Amino acid sequence: MVDSTPEKAISSPLLEIKLFIPRPRAGLVARPRLIERLNQASAGKLTLVSAPAGFGKTTLLAEWLATAKPGKQRVAWLALDQSDNDPAFFWSYVIAALQTVQGDLGQSTLALLQSLQPLPVETVLARLLNEVGGLAQRIVLMLDDYHLITAQLVHQGIAFLLDHLPPQLHVVIAGRVDPPLPLSRLRGRAELAELRAADLRFTADESAAFLNEVMGLHLPARDVAALEARTEGWVTGLQLAALSVQGREDIGGFITAFTGDDRYIIDYLVEEVLQRQSEDVRSFLLQTAILHRLSGPLCNAVTGRETGQAMLETLERANLFVVPLDDKRRWYRYHQLFADVLKARSREEQPDRALALHWHASEWFARNGQPTEAIHHALAAGDFERVASLIELVARATVRKSNQSARLLEWLKLVPDDLIRARPVLSTYYAFALLGMGETDAAAVRLNEAERWLDESRGEPASGVDDSVATRDRAGASPLTMVVADRAEFRSLPGTIALARSFQAQALGDVAGTLEHARRALNLLPEDDHVWRGGAALLLALAHWTSGDLEAAQQTHAVGIASLDKAGDIALAISAAYDAADLAKARGLLSAAGRICGQALQLALEHGNPALPGMADLHLGLSDLCCERNDLEAATRHLQQSEQPGKHADLRETPYRRCIAWARLRQARGDLEGAIDLLDEAERLHVPGVVPDIHPIAAQKARMWIAQGRVSEAVDWVRQQGLSADDDLTYMREFGHITLARILLAQGDDRSMDKVRRLLERLLDAAEQGGRTGSSIETLVLQALVHRVRGDIPAGLVPLERALTLAEAEGYVRMFVNEGEPMRDLLRHASDRGISGAHARRLLAAFNERAPHPVSAPAGLIVADLAELLTVREVEILRLIAAGMRNQEIADELVISLSTVKRHIANTYGKLGVSHRTEAVARLTS
Repeated sequence: MVDSTPEKAISSPLLEIKLFIPRPRAGLVARPRLIERLNQASAGKLTLVSAPAGFGKTTLLAEWLATAKPGKQRVAWLALDQSDNDPAFFWSYVIAALQTVQGDLGQSTLALLQSLQPLPVETVLARLLNEVGGLAQRIVLMLDDYHLITAQLVHQGIAFLLDHLPPQLHVVIAGRVDPPLPLSRLRGRAELAELRAADLRFTADESAAFLNEVMGLHLPARDVAALEARTEGWVTGLQLAALSVQGREDIGGFITAFTGDDRYIIDYLVEEVLQRQSEDVRSFLLQTAILHRLSGPLCNAVTGRETGQAMLETLERANLFVVPLDDKRRWYRYHQLFADVLKARSREEQPDRALALHWHASEWFARNGQPTEAIHHALAAGDFERVASLIELVARATVRKSNQSARLLEWLKLVPDDLIRARPVLSTYYAFALLGMGETDAAAVRLNEAERWLDESRGEPASGVDDSVATRDRAGASPLTMVVADRAEFRSLPGTIALARSFQAQALGDVAGTLEHARRALNLLPEDDHVWRGGAALLLALAHWTSGDLEAAQQTHAVGIASLDKAGDIALAISAAYDAADLAKARGLLSAAGRICGQALQLALEHGNPALPGMADLHLGLSDLCCERNDLEAATRHLQQSEQPGKHADLRETPYRRCIAWARLRQARGDLEGAIDLLDEAERLHVPGVVPDIHPIAAQKARMWIAQGRVSEAVDWVRQQGLSADDDLTYMREFGHITLARILLAQGDDRSMDKVRRLLERLLDAAEQGGRTGSSIETLVLQALVHRVRGDIPAGLVPLERALTLAEAEGYVRMFVNEGEPMRDLLRHASDRGISGAHARRLLAAFNERAPHPVSAPAGLIVADLAELLTVREVEILRLIAAGMRNQEIADELVISLSTVKRHIANTYGKLGVSHRTEAVARLTS
């Protein structure tokens, strides 16, 4: 099977072409005035060389590099094309270019690009910039033909790169149009140098040197001046004119014969050049015009000759717009303007041959392991049967990469639907791609079509690559014939379809369907298909998790990770370790959760890659464990480690998870308002994932409101959720129902106490049956508090003793301490009676060590009545306003959103009866 993933592309034959640094041809006109400007420009961040086609941008840059002093700076060159609009491919190639200068540079960043989960571009580039910043020598990164990049995500990445560019890196962008980058900002900061068409035009002296010395025309000054005037110093126009002039007697008459705009001149001059070539050369040019890149063997395949390499070398020597793409002269390309005219001429003169030429090109690229090019030419050839088969051969490798589903769909939308429906393997992977884009209904249609073929064929084609079974299409009107290009995939197709069905059920929230299809996939998939078996096991684990069977979930999750480990997918195995630790915590196994996180961190170090996706989340998991055990300093250290720029890679979920972890820490330190702000930010950043959301952020906020005494707001949340003490209990709503129990407890009236007593009994029974020790401990703690509210301390010590017994071995602390004074009172009674003596005393000591961290303000700023009027967070924000900070700076300082800052400021102004900053600060100092 052919793989078209970024890491494969990095090792492809195209890599040498894309990274080749052009060498200036001997005898070219020296342009010292421009070389000096480029030398001066390299001191800044960005050099932009922007001009229309044919102005010699690439040639000038090659000349500049050739004249540089050895050892002053090293160059990483990347020639771009349309296929580089995929961000994963683009940045993989950028790293490959940088590695031509520093062999191991960016290896950890490549691992992020190859992650199954798409990562924010800032996460990927932060790691790369961190590595570049550690280099001793300066690098110039050349991005040639940048006008071919249209993807906004790539532009955003380049903008981020430029904003955070270390002094060890200078970027040069060459293209036909200005890129959509923050050029004005860079220009205003004197970080941008620009060379444009007006700068690149040949002067009169340069035109004379080119025409007479390089092209050997020996023209009189008046003819040189006329050509320079006609072409306005446009390099390609001069070259085409020179080729047309060679061998003519009436040069003056020819020069006056053409005029007009660039397009007209190009058409006119190329036609002149073509007419002056031999029939052999002219035929070769027109036949190979369809190729983006040319090599001798490829040209032979397209033209049917054996003279491809010799012809390319001949064209280069004749200055016929052939550009070498490597030092060994194996690969070339035509100048783009020349190629455009050649293609147009080829379509006019031999319209019937174009399809055959593309077909031969496709066949050559497929045979030489370049599937993307093969598919491109097959599409151009209109051979959709071939397109479908080629796509089928790379379908699995493509859908395995989360950022490649869109590419597969783009290809398939160009293929007639009947051809797809006739291919069960292709239909199945079409379904996978659709599932990756959230199109579950369309995916189901494709899976139904694939399964229908299995029913007809009863398992496997008899022989050959395109073995067939006839059936009728959806309307029953015309027969279709089954086609299989990938026989190995067809043999395992029942298991693959079951896996896709399980993905679909999981996406729809169908737990029973997920379980059924995942089990079927494990039964049907080959034992050595570690990747898909690992995926099936993880889906099974998620279904068990969602249904509350945590022991089964952890067992199958471990099987899935082990399978992925066998497949060599370390990145996914590590990113899934956070979920495994979460499962262990839900079961009350804090020590096991810590071991899982620690082992995953060690695994990454052993593989020499401490920046794999999920590493930051592992530190978040360890922070959560340390916080529960009341080691707040260690919890803080892990949180800070998780957010070190460039050191760890964020998953999509990492930013909101980080906010939740900081909120827990703020709560532990007594800053409930700060915790709520962080939970607000977590809600803003939240992205849904495949892992069950068993601790909804809104429920966590409701708990903070209860702790603040804002019970009415928590009651409003209950109404919005439609929660009731008489609901049927499910694991997915367990956290919400325990939160409801806390609200009923806070209300404290007899009716509420009766409800909470019955609800807690049911919750405890469900948690114990599901092996959810964490939930059991919390429920027992609340039962103890209910008895205390009723004045029955002895009855309260019974569930408290059970809770302490369960909690002691794993070191639970915050589960008790966060309950405040009512729990301290119960623990004193427990200690006096010798109940869980050692652990009860440790918890009481933790109460005594409790050190809320109120915001300190400059002396004289906060008067007593004002401190009572405002919340801690409002005072903190007011202090920063007094220090002269803008709203965004306050948000950055406090790690909250700008909208949250504005909300606090509005509340503060309302409480103080003021309308702007000056009045507010005056109130503080009065």
